[in-house]
Amino acid sequence: MAKQIHIRLDDSVFEALTEYASGSNTQVQDAVNSAIMQFLTSKHREEVSEDSGFTFIDLFAGIGGMRIAFEEAGGHCVYSNEWNKYSQQTYFANFGEQPDGDITKVEAGTIPDHDILVAGFPCQPFSIAGVSKKQSLGRATGFEDKTQGTLFFDVCRILKAKRPKAFLLENVKNLKSHDKGRTFRVIMEALDELNYEVFHAIIDGQNFVPQHRERILIVGFDRERYGTDMDFRFDITPRNPKPLMKDILEDNVSDTYTLSDKLWSYLQNYAARHRAAGNGFGYGIADPEGVSRTLSARYYKDGSEILIAQEGRNPRRLTPRECARLQGFPESFKIPVSDTQAYKQFGNSVVVPLMANVAKLIAAEIVRLETAPVIPQEDDQTEEKKKESPVAQMVAGSRRKEQMTLW
Repeated sequence: MAKQIHIRLDDSVFEALTEYASGSNTQVQDAVNSAIMQFLTSKHREEVSEDSGFTFIDLFAGIGGMRIAFEEAGGHCVYSNEWNKYSQQTYFANFGEQPDGDITKVEAGTIPDHDILVAGFPCQPFSIAGVSKKQSLGRATGFEDKTQGTLFFDVCRILKAKRPKAFLLENVKNLKSHDKGRTFRVIMEALDELNYEVFHAIIDGQNFVPQHRERILIVGFDRERYGTDMDFRFDITPRNPKPLMKDILEDNVSDTYTLSDKLWSYLQNYAARHRAAGNGFGYGIADPEGVSRTLSARYYKDGSEILIAQEGRNPRRLTPRECARLQGFPESFKIPVSDTQAYKQFGNSVVVPLMANVAKLIAAEIVRLETAPVIPQEDDQTEEKKKESPVAQMVAGSRRKEQMTLW
């Protein structure tokens, strides 16, 4: 809940603040709040010990699921970035730091040096119109051409400028198969061009939490540092015994989470219509002895994908705390925002214990690589091979604008 305070400002400070708020299309109170959070963030970073085993940056940070995971693996976060103001509030409440805003306006050189770049970059379309034109003119293309205008481009430019030892990227599993694999190929070629050895796997979060949540994880290591003698494996260690839905449910839940008669009737009729049409759409009642469907950012709308049965009553949706548990967040994690925002935030987040497991594997591989002899890489990226790359083949015959649109 927001609190109010009254402060006195010099005329010059008030005028500058008002001018800034007007120019950035924000309210004065939001500008003041942001300034205070940034001040406290800088003080917090001065006080935090840097005796950790490695450093990392947290891009597209959301509410900090990746940060919790990498800190658990022994890392120290030196920079974070997240544009959504409500997610920034939750991040600040839990880490004492306000992430930077729009990543597209951040100069890569101003980001602190770090060992590992971590990013759950958003899904966006890649436009190949510019690439197609350059190909028709016989000009070389690079990751700047292929990824321009997307937030993945910002990941690439930071990798290029800062050259961290490794990175972890996370996305929905459909990324790999979209558009017959061409979208994923652009990403892989961009990372290869940046001279990183890349590994990827689709992993289900139900190895760590009672939720069926498949995500693709992309891990890369710097060839310029370590050569090519790498064989990273996603050898995760699932939790035993396997977590069940009943493990994350609260004992006493407010009636406000019980579906109204109107909503419950609508969901039942909607499911019946789709079953009659041969579709599998509809609500999902979670088995207490099993796992749930995937928690999504739309859960705030009706909660239909994960409902909890109640004896003699309509089913209920999960509480925000149960959503936090379903994603593996610790009980100490603070939820300072409304239920609507909390549902969106947890639905967009990651399975924390899974990411912590992978973070430890990445950290261990870095240690191994830094104690192993470097095997020089062969430079086989000739101009001829570049022309024959899958991306070149993909766009060579295209002379019109087209979009590779993700789901």
